[in-house]
Amino acid sequence: MAEKENKKNETVKNEKPKASLPPSGFKVVMREVFHDKVAFTAFVIIVLILIFTFGGSLFLNKSQITEINIADAYYGWGEAGHLLGTDDGGRDILKLLIMGGRNSILIGVSVTVITEVIGLVVGLVSGYYGGGIDSIIMRIVDFVQILPQFPIIIVLTTVIPNYNAVTLVWLMSMFYWTTTARYYRSFVLSQRDRDYVLASKTSGSSDLQIMFREVLPNITSMIIIDVVLTVAGNIGIETSLSFLGYGLPTTTPSLGTLIGFANDPVNVVNRPWLWLPATVLLLVISLSINYVGRALQRAGDARQREN
Repeated sequence: MAEKENKKNETVKNEKPKASLPPSGFKVVMREVFHDKVAFTAFVIIVLILIFTFGGSLFLNKSQITEINIADAYYGWGEAGHLLGTDDGGRDILKLLIMGGRNSILIGVSVTVITEVIGLVVGLVSGYYGGGIDSIIMRIVDFVQILPQFPIIIVLTTVIPNYNAVTLVWLMSMFYWTTTARYYRSFVLSQRDRDYVLASKTSGSSDLQIMFREVLPNITSMIIIDVVLTVAGNIGIETSLSFLGYGLPTTTPSLGTLIGFANDPVNVVNRPWLWLPATVLLLVISLSINYVGRALQRAGDARQREN
């Protein structure tokens, strides 16, 4: 018995205490969102909007939504079975709102994914290497940023044959990756001289391994923040282009095309059902993402302090 107790005591002494790992960037972000009641409410609203648009679109027939029936034109709120009325072509506003919201959100997310990937890679390379490489890349970024991006997109939408939603996504992505690249470059510059990067270089790790295996995980919270806020910005850009008539084709529903009914003073005063639902939906999306983004910003600051 005494020998067993001695062995047990020796085992306990030899065991090393387990170090508590710092929470990951994702955990810090979610903790901040769920602790903030306003941000959590905004997050729930965003989820409900996604269910309303993407879930509702599963039960709709696109060809029937855009089908024109002049006999049903300009029905008001709740008339003839149309909850939100109809437009000048007799199309149901509720169905157009569901499809238009889905299309606007989908384009905003698609542009965000493309610009984030391009901006992240460019920002990592520019910030990590610095020097001449950084100077060349930043001059290219400066050149793209000084271009009149909005007018160029408008011109290209009018001259490109077979213009569609995919074309709009690539046109927007072609110009809006530069801000993301600058954003990530600033964080990578602050990480490149950290001890863990120098240790990885000493151990013989390649530059790609250091950038994507060491540096990238340390800016995950910044990536989450930028993705969320960029989605909101891209939805706003697409809506603005469609409002002006240079976004999605007229046959494709969008929040911008619905809000565009407000261009007619008669519609503003006498037919608010044409433009008001889309305006409210866009406002709710923007405010909700803004509140969640503010919580993410606090989470990013907390993550940086823990590092």
